[in-house]
Amino acid sequence: MRRILSILLENESGALSRVIGLFSQRGYNIETITLAPTEDPSLSKMTIQTVGNEKAIEQIEKQLHKLIDVLRVVKIGQSSCIEREIMLLKVQINNYRRDDVKHITEVFRGQIIDITSTTYILQLSGTTKKVDSFLKIIRNISEVIEVTRSGVVGISRG
Repeated sequence: MRRILSILLENESGALSRVIGLFSQRGYNIETITLAPTEDPSLSKMTIQTVGNEKAIEQIEKQLHKLIDVLRVVKIGQSSCIEREIMLLKVQINNYRRDDVKHITEVFRGQIIDITSTTYILQLSGTTKKVDSFLKIIRNISEVIEVTRSGVVGISRG
């Protein structure tokens, strides 16, 4: 089952590798990971998306709390949070499909952020499900040259 952990940790060298090492030692794959400083530059917030059963995630959570750099671990991804992912993709366009790509991008509230005579670069943000759906539809109407995704970021409501 898909799980998202929000981890507040000290913004110190080696903190990221200690968290990643813990996942590696336990044999769990990290599907996506994002990390950036918070409003306090001495702290960073990391969001990790992984797959595992409830018991395994609890074990990881407990082990994370034991790391000296980790200040707080919160499981998110249930109904009480907001999550987003950003995707940039470069697609090949031709005169017949140019309007289709533009229309689909507008329907998904994406943006065309660069145009050449043969390519568009598109930007889309939303849930992973929305981003996956958009990518699937675009692949049916245009050749996708390159895709870059940010990974999930999330925040609890309230």
